[in-house]
Amino acid sequence: MIQSFVNNPFQENTYILFDETSECAIIDPGMYNASEQNVVVNFIRDNQLKPVILLNTHCHIDHVLGNKFVFDQYGLKPQFNEGESSVLASIPAYAPQMGIRYETSPLPDHYLGETGAVIFGNTELKLIYAPGHSPAHLCFYDEAENLLVGGDVLFRGSIGRTDLPGGNYDLLIRNIREKLFTLPDDCVVYPGHGPETTIGFEKKHNPFFT
Repeated sequence: MIQSFVNNPFQENTYILFDETSECAIIDPGMYNASEQNVVVNFIRDNQLKPVILLNTHCHIDHVLGNKFVFDQYGLKPQFNEGESSVLASIPAYAPQMGIRYETSPLPDHYLGETGAVIFGNTELKLIYAPGHSPAHLCFYDEAENLLVGGDVLFRGSIGRTDLPGGNYDLLIRNIREKLFTLPDDCVVYPGHGPETTIGFEKKHNPFFT
């Protein structure tokens, strides 16, 4: 099961993924203020969930604003691909220019690979390495539930921007074609911004591919 929360000035989607064991993963926590933090904490408490893992698809500021809060609240350090480390390290320099208050994220105890899986409860999330929007972006695919937490790779009718440091348009297009469009057509994609979509819908209607 998956629950989304829209957070921070960038309208970023934060996700909580959980199963019948009540263990849950927090993915891309973007909570920026107390009210956003409370909504997430209340959902976890009201559903008697146990956060056991914190994942970042990538480390742009809007996806990691809540990392420190999740660490303070639940003792979880983020996990992401090591290739995103420079992206995370650059935030304190540019956050003030954007007028964004940033509480420094803790660093991972261990990093996620380009392949493999993350397991919690009875859930297995396969890692899909899909850089292009950022240097080492990961998507998380739950094959049993046929859903993808896709970060900023693929949106409904669009793709992630590639004009930020580490971005690469051709690489992004290739990764979507070769790694996402090979998933089942009815796989539901939960993106980093905007509404969910499906692989089949994007193959047929996304203007970057039609």
